[in-house]
Amino acid sequence: MRKFNIRKVLDGLTAVSAVASASSAAQQQQAGNRETEIQETLQSEHFQLCKTVRHGFPYQPSALAFDPVQKILAIGTQTGALRLFGRPGVECYCQHDSGAAVIQLQFLINEGALVSALADDTLHLWNLRQKRPAILHSLKFNRERITFCHLPFQSKWLYVGTERGNIHIVNVESFTLSGYVIMWNKAIELSSKSHPGPVVHISDNPMDEGKLLIGFESGTVVLWDLKSKKADYRYTHDEAIHSVAWHHEGKQFICSHSDGTLTIWNVKSPTKPFQTITPHGKQLKDGKKPEPCKPILKVEYKTTRSGEPFIILSGGLSYDTVGRRPCLTVMHGKSTAVLEMDYSIVDFLTLCETPYPNDFQEPYAVVVLLEKDLVLIDLAQNGYPIFENPYPLTIHESPVTCCEYFADCPVDLIPALYSVGARQKRQGYSKKEWPISGGNWGVITQSYSEIIITGHADGSIKFWDASAITLQVLYKLKTAKVFEKSRNKDERPNTDIVDEDPYAIQIISWCPESRMLCIAGVSAHVIIYRFSKQEVTTEVIPMLEVRLLYEINDVETPDGDQVPPVPTPGTGSNPQSIVPQSHPSTSSSSSDGLRDNVPCLKVKNSPLKQSPGYQIELVIQLVWVSGEPPQQITSLAINSAYGLVVFGNCNGIAMVDYLQKTVLLNLGTIELYGSNDPYRREPRSPRKTRQPSGGG
Repeated sequence: MRKFNIRKVLDGLTAVSAVASASSAAQQQQAGNRETEIQETLQSEHFQLCKTVRHGFPYQPSALAFDPVQKILAIGTQTGALRLFGRPGVECYCQHDSGAAVIQLQFLINEGALVSALADDTLHLWNLRQKRPAILHSLKFNRERITFCHLPFQSKWLYVGTERGNIHIVNVESFTLSGYVIMWNKAIELSSKSHPGPVVHISDNPMDEGKLLIGFESGTVVLWDLKSKKADYRYTHDEAIHSVAWHHEGKQFICSHSDGTLTIWNVKSPTKPFQTITPHGKQLKDGKKPEPCKPILKVEYKTTRSGEPFIILSGGLSYDTVGRRPCLTVMHGKSTAVLEMDYSIVDFLTLCETPYPNDFQEPYAVVVLLEKDLVLIDLAQNGYPIFENPYPLTIHESPVTCCEYFADCPVDLIPALYSVGARQKRQGYSKKEWPISGGNWGVITQSYSEIIITGHADGSIKFWDASAITLQVLYKLKTAKVFEKSRNKDERPNTDIVDEDPYAIQIISWCPESRMLCIAGVSAHVIIYRFSKQEVTTEVIPMLEVRLLYEINDVETPDGDQVPPVPTPGTGSNPQSIVPQSHPSTSSSSSDGLRDNVPCLKVKNSPLKQSPGYQIELVIQLVWVSGEPPQQITSLAINSAYGLVVFGNCNGIAMVDYLQKTVLLNLGTIELYGSNDPYRREPRSPRKTRQPSGGG
């Protein structure tokens, strides 16, 4: 290994600092001369920034649609964005120019087209049969607000319901209004004086496309005959309606209501519902009506040839389930499964074997669009396991706090990371293939490998293969597992640096050739990792504690006393050798009772099992100095050829030999700059009584 003299390095730094101001004018003059000599041929118009791809989960999702033939999923957002998903690796991003929220999406099934309805009362027809989807036609409603749309399978007529209760019919081919309007006052009883409310549902009878079922918010449902232009039946219920779904035979339909009930109606018996169900209501004695529950926001009714139908719904929980997570309920025969979700349910769709509404549906999966996630549930397996999501939607599972990009990596690096990452996959997923399998892959043009590394607020690090258009997660590392976890709120780490997320990653330094990894966290800690394909158990976690303090001579306290500078161990070129500790430091106090030499986090003192992949080489922590917490690390670099890591903050810089577990250099900022310090720092008294509240 090549040797070098640290004293010569310091001399060089001092020399550079001394001549910097003297040579600045000369350098500016020389630079001016060079500009006249060099003939630059590249101009600003030769360069153009272009967004090539967008990664992560759609922000504020609001609508969902699925083409059951082409196997394409569409998600709309509140910002007017449109995301299309097919087989793993097939994604597309589009944007409505208006930026208005997408309230509903409707595929023209197996035609490569999509209709979007926006909150600004416009309809757009998208052409998906080209490399970059584009809007073919648009239609603006000026006098009425759009509330619901329905496009029957293999039909050219789009039914548009409005807030006033009227229904307009749009010709999809010309994307113009047909002139046929179903007025609300003709749809309901003429003797009724009250307005039925906005249209919340439209669907055609699976056995007769000339019969249209219209649901109004107030609780009224109308079966309209398109040919005779009059209502065949009217169904009235006391509770507001949120959604309606047909049985495939067209003889029954089901409604979900605001009191947590489901009503099943026979088409030819409009006087009262055939059956009323309260899925989550407590059955009271003496035949009393069950207690009301939360609204059932959506219901779907899917049939099978070999068994009972599926009734799938969102919402409807009892009001006494305070704090319970959002749920999707699957009712199949006599069994009822309540599936808890991590986030609020925006929408869901049941995937079926056939696109024909008048045949047995044979549901096999449910797509659940959550506020911050996309979940697919396997209906064919016991326990309803979820499918493992192949899309890179989990990039913001924990907020991204730092990001690094590496190109032209060694050819064996991605396979090595994928090999160790494949062992991290969780168990319990469905064994079936991901059911959203449409689209085709594009041609990958770059011949070099690319890797993106993201650091997250929970202390995790993710390695992504960015060689293709989409990201693929290779490996995930949890840095927080080296530290003791608090059991209650009183024991949570208090660094006086950050109120939450004490393990958040701030800086990443990585050497792709040697595979050495170094990270700096928000709690003034540095962790060095070495890549290994073998599992190991570390009995004692190697740890160093470093004091970095910006020294100011003769600091004056608020009392007017002169305080001598606090000594910094390892100042200058004298190495500071610290034996790796088997136990984290406990609280210690200086002579005046201030917290001193205490790290912000506690390193585990028990053996640590480390799986193949990145394994801890050394943990370095900055410590409290005379009642002052350490400042956050602002710069970090690793040199695997010499086995060195260098880090610094506003107070100074330190160099560590991670092979020998030794501090080689520890300099305060004032020692680096001297009187030429370009930054003004306010003197801080070491006598200031500032104590951490816990977790020393």
